[in-house]
Amino acid sequence: MARIGLLTMSDGRDYVANDIREFVENAEKALVAALEAEGHEVVVGTDMIWTNQLATSEARRVAAAQPDLTVFHYPVWAFPHFTMLAAASTNGPLLLLASLDPVQPGMVGMLAGGGALDQIGRVHSRAWGGLTEDVAAQIRAATAVSRLRGSTFGKIGGRPMGMNTATANTDQWMATFGVDVEEIDQWEIVRRSSGVSQARVTAGREWLERHAAGVHYDGKQLTPELLERQIRSYHAMRELIEEWNLDFSGIKGQPELTSHFTTMDITEAFLNDPYDWEGPKDTHVTATEADMDGALTMQILKLISGDPVLFADVRHYHSDLDIWDLANSGQHATWYAARSADPLENLAKTHFYPEVFFFPAGGASVHHVAAPGDATFARLTRLDGRYRLHVARGAFESYSDAENERLARLSTFEWPHAFTRLQVDAGEFLSKFGANHIHAVPGDRVAELRAVARLLDIDWAGLGPLA
Repeated sequence: MARIGLLTMSDGRDYVANDIREFVENAEKALVAALEAEGHEVVVGTDMIWTNQLATSEARRVAAAQPDLTVFHYPVWAFPHFTMLAAASTNGPLLLLASLDPVQPGMVGMLAGGGALDQIGRVHSRAWGGLTEDVAAQIRAATAVSRLRGSTFGKIGGRPMGMNTATANTDQWMATFGVDVEEIDQWEIVRRSSGVSQARVTAGREWLERHAAGVHYDGKQLTPELLERQIRSYHAMRELIEEWNLDFSGIKGQPELTSHFTTMDITEAFLNDPYDWEGPKDTHVTATEADMDGALTMQILKLISGDPVLFADVRHYHSDLDIWDLANSGQHATWYAARSADPLENLAKTHFYPEVFFFPAGGASVHHVAAPGDATFARLTRLDGRYRLHVARGAFESYSDAENERLARLSTFEWPHAFTRLQVDAGEFLSKFGANHIHAVPGDRVAELRAVARLLDIDWAGLGPLA
């Protein structure tokens, strides 16, 4: 939930301000109660803003609490320069919220204040009529942007297989998103893996063997020893995350680890999951191939939705079915197998197959078909150096077991598959989409992503009807 600063704007004429004070205070109390009922922490000004001095002093006081979002509340007409003065002392995302009342012109006050902010280029959002779903979306977006700033991305390894779209400028990340990058060598995963206790590793392997739909050992590409090496790698990453205070991560993997140690599929899948063999835990966004802009997109989606985030290649388009196969080297979070709060329901639909020939070091690939349901798809990319946000709507689809298997075997069966119907023409998508990786969360998150793009001053690059 968010920490929200709240400043209520009023009329600057003393005789009017005194006359409407009770109305303004009651409106403010009702708004505070509604926000707190949604679970938010509200930092409220000590007085309504009806003088120049209060506009500055109260804004500074509320800003000192470092809210995720500051709301300027307009239940009545308010002198617009109060908005300007308060905004000058307010850091972070700003939402102007007007009451709809036929007698008291709060909407007029919001429009006057918002127009003044437009004139100086101060980014803000506007809403009216109480705590609508639009307001809730603005709160989620602002909270995501606020919590992104000051975070640290753990980049484990360098650029994978020449992927320019997987590597970003760290200065630009700090300037645009407020995110620092900690570069850590992949050797740390190898080095630390041997230090994980055997009892812990055995417990993890036995949990997977007991609860998965199948662990398909072949004596070569997947053995108990290789699966244990993957489990050790997972715990080594957990150690790095804690030691370096990483908020989200990416692991290069290819070709060093995948050729000479083991794949990171188990590591990446369970870091992105809300559980592992030791119980419930927070998700930790982790992108394969150390995809920086992919991980950043995933972190934004996580902060908006609270759900695990899908990472996939745009692997294949079935033109006869208008279906995309979103698959990537076995690292989708197992949560997507059933989208269940019970990990055992998800594991019951998840297989662990031997890695394919791309990865001679071997290990387990995490295979399942994503459970059906609506989703929002997104990806940060750059056009001539400037960030843009691709967004599309669509849905995961699942068919009979036989049809799922048939479609999966047309590409790489052992990997996880999200059969997806996008609300975008294939020609438009393939002509405009600026990366080979795509990311998704359940539900409709378009409003939040629009707000995030506005708050971060990055370009909106919606696809299909979102263009």
